[in-house]
Amino acid sequence: MTVLEGKSVFNDVCMGTISFYKRKESVIKRYKIEDTEAEIGRFEEARDEAKNQLKELYEKALEDVGEANAAIFEIHQLMLEDLDYCESIENIITAQKVNAEYAVGATADNFSAMFRAMDDAYMQGRAADVKDVSERVLKVLTNAEDGVQVLEEKVIIAADDLVPSETIQLDKEKVLGFIMQHGSANSHTAILARSMGIPAIIGLGDSLSESMDGKFAIVDGFAGKVYIEPDEATMAAMQKKQKEALERKELLQQLKDKEDITLDGTKIKIFANIGNSADVGNVLKNDARGIGLFRSEFLYLENSDYPTEEQQFIAYKTVAENMAGKKVIIRTLDIGADKQVDYFNLDKEENPALGYRAIRICLTRQDIFKTQLRALYRAAAFGNISIMFPMIISVEEVLKVKEIIKEVLDELRQEKIPFKEDVEIGIMIETPASVMVSDELAKEVDFFSVGTNDLTQYTLAIDRQNQKLEPFYNAHHKAVLRMIKMAADNAHAEGKWIGICGELGADTTLTEEFLKMGIDELSVSPSMVLEVRKRVREINLR
Repeated sequence: MTVLEGKSVFNDVCMGTISFYKRKESVIKRYKIEDTEAEIGRFEEARDEAKNQLKELYEKALEDVGEANAAIFEIHQLMLEDLDYCESIENIITAQKVNAEYAVGATADNFSAMFRAMDDAYMQGRAADVKDVSERVLKVLTNAEDGVQVLEEKVIIAADDLVPSETIQLDKEKVLGFIMQHGSANSHTAILARSMGIPAIIGLGDSLSESMDGKFAIVDGFAGKVYIEPDEATMAAMQKKQKEALERKELLQQLKDKEDITLDGTKIKIFANIGNSADVGNVLKNDARGIGLFRSEFLYLENSDYPTEEQQFIAYKTVAENMAGKKVIIRTLDIGADKQVDYFNLDKEENPALGYRAIRICLTRQDIFKTQLRALYRAAAFGNISIMFPMIISVEEVLKVKEIIKEVLDELRQEKIPFKEDVEIGIMIETPASVMVSDELAKEVDFFSVGTNDLTQYTLAIDRQNQKLEPFYNAHHKAVLRMIKMAADNAHAEGKWIGICGELGADTTLTEEFLKMGIDELSVSPSMVLEVRKRVREINLR
């Protein structure tokens, strides 16, 4: 028996035969051409065809994994329109008088190497995306067959890494799990794997080799281990673990329609985080009491231009109506940092996490902000919508937001457009500054929602996307927990409620501590709602 150790992406157990992913790589030959204009035309036609293919992939992904996770294929379409990328290809064709295939391949290598050399983990992840879209253009140029692997039976897919287009085109009914030599927990592929509910382990390195193709293995997503040709004792232990995981899922289903209440009678609200209106089905399926975080920036990430007021209004209205009176907290756009949108024309920043993002964009580009606020207040007339603002660091910012809201409501009144006036407004507590002045902020808003991901990185001065810093990153750090407690105390002193919508909200090892702090609401991914409810119902605060 051989045991491999990596990092888990999705917690579950699967057993089956390993199948190494087989790619049909495009063979690139370099040759001289005379008509550079015609060759550029060949590239442009291939690029347009590749974009059409990506549109089809988007539709497939939409059906398989939902709108938020399908967005990668829209991002890939935007990559093919990137001026730097296209101009590089055209310049190589013109300057060197070479064929389009060579120019695309050279540009892919250059851009991929550039992204990999960056310190930012998110940008490093874009190296695989550039290679993926370029490979698609090359296949069109060379009339190569699609390299999608056809699966005859259920298998564990092994690979060096998988790009999103490879993952989404696999027959997921025949994929038991993923095991990869490389990869990142924040990559689009990892996100897709979690959404598809497939056990996955990344970072196995060279210990995972093609010599293991065809061998029987067990993937233990809970421990981040892969057992190749397991012995009888391991087989029995893993079968027991797999059975227990299945039984746990079935038991959790019995918690539907149960109260979110501790043994001593303390009540808390368990809400769900979503990325778009398509995720509402999962919220209702998992019996969340409401939506604690609707990330409205997905409307911007999935668009090729600023979403109109009407587009936004329909999206917010749809969610409010589908939630049938349950609370829906919509966060205003949080663009910037690791969420870049080309048409915003944001300057490149050395430290984007500390840069021009979120509320800072809204307050300085008020036309964008007002369009979103108009849509939100109009949609609020159709359900129980609350609005919260991200990256707040001062009372002055909140007062400015209120001024802009007043202007928006005055405009809607003059235009005789229906809207709801008394909408609950809150702020994200995700900076140490907001914690330290939370006593003053609580006087100006109706609620706080703690974004623990950013609060942790800003408190510890650690970029949460930097893999080199993982040993130093501690979301349970006393300083982080004390900040949450301080914000909770200050909220309650003013009679306001406070929730947590970051990843720590789903950390059941902290649930009891959060309840002792007086946290009023926990907002987690839809799949974690029943798990957190189970933990809440086991706690006795007395």
